[in-house]
Amino acid sequence: MAADEPLERLSTTLHAARMKRRMSMAAVTTRSELGRTTVSQAFNGRSVPSEETLVALARALGLEAGSLLALRTACVGSAGTAPRRRAQVGAGAVVQSQGAGLRTEDIQFEARYRDYLRERHGQLTVVGLDLRGDAQAWWPLDAAYLSLELAERDHGRGGDAFAAGQQRAERAELALAGRQRVLIRGLAGSGKTTLLQWLACATASGELPDPLRDLRGSVAYLLPLRTFSRRGELPVPSRFLTAVGCAFAEAQPEGWADRVLASGRGLILVDGLDEVPGAFRERAGTWLKELVAAYGRSRVVVTTRPTAVPEHWLQEARFSELVVRPMSRTDVGVFVSRWHTAARKGAANSDVRAHLDVLEKDLRDKVRAKRDLALLTTTPLLCALICALHRDRRGQLPHDRVEVYEAALSMLLYRRDQEREVHRPEGIALGERESIQLLQKLAYWLTLNGQTELATTTAASLVGDALTSMSPVAEQGDAAAILGHLMGRSGLLRAPTEDTVDFVHRTFQDFLGAKAAVEGYHLPLIVKNAHDEQWEDVVRMAVAHARPGERAMLLGGIIERADQETEHRTRLWLLALACLQHATELDASIRSAIETRAASLLPPRSMIEADVLSEVGPVVLDLLPPPSELDEDEKQAVICVAQHFGEDAALAYLTSFKGVQSGRVRAALAADWGRFDAQEYVTEVLKSVPGPYDLVFLEDPRQARAIAALDVSGVLYAGNQDARQLSHWPHAQALAFIALANNQTITDLNWCTSFPLLGSLGLYSCANLHSLDGLRHTKLTGLTLNEMPADLDVRVLRHLPTLRDLAIHTELPYRDLAELPIHDDLRSLEVGRKFLLNAKIDGLSRWSSLTRLALPGTWFGMEFAEIMRLPRLTTLELSDIALEPQAPIVKAPRLPGITHLRFSTASRECDLSLLAERFPSARSIVLQSLFSGSSADLAPLADLADLRRLTLDSFHQVSGASLFRDGVVRISPTPRQ
Repeated sequence: MAADEPLERLSTTLHAARMKRRMSMAAVTTRSELGRTTVSQAFNGRSVPSEETLVALARALGLEAGSLLALRTACVGSAGTAPRRRAQVGAGAVVQSQGAGLRTEDIQFEARYRDYLRERHGQLTVVGLDLRGDAQAWWPLDAAYLSLELAERDHGRGGDAFAAGQQRAERAELALAGRQRVLIRGLAGSGKTTLLQWLACATASGELPDPLRDLRGSVAYLLPLRTFSRRGELPVPSRFLTAVGCAFAEAQPEGWADRVLASGRGLILVDGLDEVPGAFRERAGTWLKELVAAYGRSRVVVTTRPTAVPEHWLQEARFSELVVRPMSRTDVGVFVSRWHTAARKGAANSDVRAHLDVLEKDLRDKVRAKRDLALLTTTPLLCALICALHRDRRGQLPHDRVEVYEAALSMLLYRRDQEREVHRPEGIALGERESIQLLQKLAYWLTLNGQTELATTTAASLVGDALTSMSPVAEQGDAAAILGHLMGRSGLLRAPTEDTVDFVHRTFQDFLGAKAAVEGYHLPLIVKNAHDEQWEDVVRMAVAHARPGERAMLLGGIIERADQETEHRTRLWLLALACLQHATELDASIRSAIETRAASLLPPRSMIEADVLSEVGPVVLDLLPPPSELDEDEKQAVICVAQHFGEDAALAYLTSFKGVQSGRVRAALAADWGRFDAQEYVTEVLKSVPGPYDLVFLEDPRQARAIAALDVSGVLYAGNQDARQLSHWPHAQALAFIALANNQTITDLNWCTSFPLLGSLGLYSCANLHSLDGLRHTKLTGLTLNEMPADLDVRVLRHLPTLRDLAIHTELPYRDLAELPIHDDLRSLEVGRKFLLNAKIDGLSRWSSLTRLALPGTWFGMEFAEIMRLPRLTTLELSDIALEPQAPIVKAPRLPGITHLRFSTASRECDLSLLAERFPSARSIVLQSLFSGSSADLAPLADLADLRRLTLDSFHQVSGASLFRDGVVRISPTPRQ
């Protein structure tokens, strides 16, 4: 009975929360995005729910995930080890059922190998840096593993804004389901290696979640590339086990690896493309292609840092790409809870456990409230470090990364042994400075050689060289003994295999390598490599370590190099600016030079500039100004930059727009938020900006559900959405505008009648929609057709008497506008190039009621007669029109009825006298340049008596603005001062 008590408490907690929120089981299922069976089992206490299930239920019920996870831990603990034994028996059964016909020796060897995988990779030694002594210096993998979120980026066609890339994020087990070959990109410390460890162990034990059930019975090979790089060779399958140091590799049956992989039962997990030199990466790419060519039925997962290899690097081998998303605030909360739960297990008494309870709550509050912690707690490694420092400093935390690293080194290298009275456990005692000096030698060697792992013999040689000038240390032991002490006591080095050494994480390597470079007066080398993203942290930490004169030399060298090298200029300028936060004392002229150059880039003033900054990397997030210092153009651009990264630091920045009264800001915040947790983004960002949302971009159902808390009148859904679910969208009764983009699912429009206020509909690239007949009983006033099937049946348009605005940017089966089946009472008409590829503009004048007309500029100048017969036309918009002496517009007659103009042009030098002569009554003119180096002289427009507003967008050079009254001319983006 005792074993069931924790399950009963968990079930009672869930039921109480559901009743308090007055939610049905169906509502819980919907909000948690779990299956009905999974939810039912969790509520009824029939089996111990998974951690992912409880996190999802906590989010749906408004509970703290930590409390549910603590109950789950009690459930597992009360059940003893029986579940593990049952799982292992189950795994064996899977192997036998899938392996009917396997050789007896294969089955026996695989059982031994699975035990080896669970033992070898079933624990983590990095997470929980503070857990030592009775609490152990490691965690079991099943307790420490946090399911990562992986995102896939889909790229749209052409420059269509509605066909632009989307990103769908899912938990790792869902994102990997059904994928045969995957390249996973993730930042340092983001948990890529831990994910591969989990896959290997879960496969070996048969405890894979349901989405990965097809991997049950598979055989995993976890292959760290850095080990192969050091040895200079990439193994064939028969040498996989030997290459990773498996002690019984020679006992594998002859041909066993070939049989496993050829049968499709292999799971090849290749870790760390970024941890080997560039030339070796190319060899690794060839090796991978040969493996998949020979064993196409087996699964392959490869990990790398984001920029180590080009985008689509293994596309020809049919690898899909996923990106590890930074930990969300929910993930951080779960991690903090697990960390403190593990610490409590090792606590000496109830007072220590009570103190850990207080620390956990305090840290949770700080992580939620402090932006600097949002910048730090983005990876499992840094989360563990923050937890450890928070406990070690009794609730006090450092303010930036440099302090974090320095505090960590002090804690790990010296203070812990001293405060716990651990003295000379191996007969060796090193002070903090001595330990750092030795570690710097190793870190700098790795930095110089582009490696993250070195041979134990090489490490001992480097330590030996250092000992020649460290007599007090040399007297305590030889190089091998000192190296062994560092590996055993520092907490910073580890031995991934018997004959290799590396740092527990790249961040420590970069920090110490930078310190060694500065102390060795190697500043020119740092400057030489500053453009390389792999050196970014080395550069920033070098600035922090350097003395004032060295700092000036280092940053001055980076600026000088940036001024000379166009290719790397933007990155170097912004890197230098980011380094200023570590430069407490710096020559004023150097600081001024950096700030002056960065001022030409920051803040971004347009989407073009935002895209350029986004390519620099997340370092840009540290440099974005607060909203109070930005104009409207800049606010839109910085929002675009932050949204590009979709991490906690970006979310923290976007929350700073709270309370901003601006329709343009609302539109920008709602335009590209698919990289964030939907509910969190709505709660933290969108709800904090006052006013209704005229248009919200959506990419998945979670976003559609999350916006229920907002005042939304229009949505654009990019991606597949089942038409039967459209009527269940939030705000179905209030939506006045709906657009669907890149939808392969929609086959009819009958669902439109479920939206009583629907007035405008946009259809963009809906490949399987061939008829508009479902619109017959609607009261649409606006319709846009873009990139639709060429055989689209639009005859229903003649039955829509309320339709006033029509945009056609797609091919239709008509020879000209005269044949278009629509009434003659349109007010606004857009006709794009796609329609005019096979049709003419003849028949335009049938719509005598038109007040607005938009055409491709290449057709204007040839259809004057049609346009002259539009008596009410006041607004004319032309895309990509030439404003040059030989342009078609030269032949156009005067059009005195046109009062509003909007043109886009690719002309290098725009002759605006053409506009003044042909549109003498113009009251507003908008000109957008499509050419990056274009110029315009506004003088010819100065005599337009009725001109009230003249807007120029994206022009490189504008003259003549002073000829107009204040407030008439608006230049976007605003020129930098």
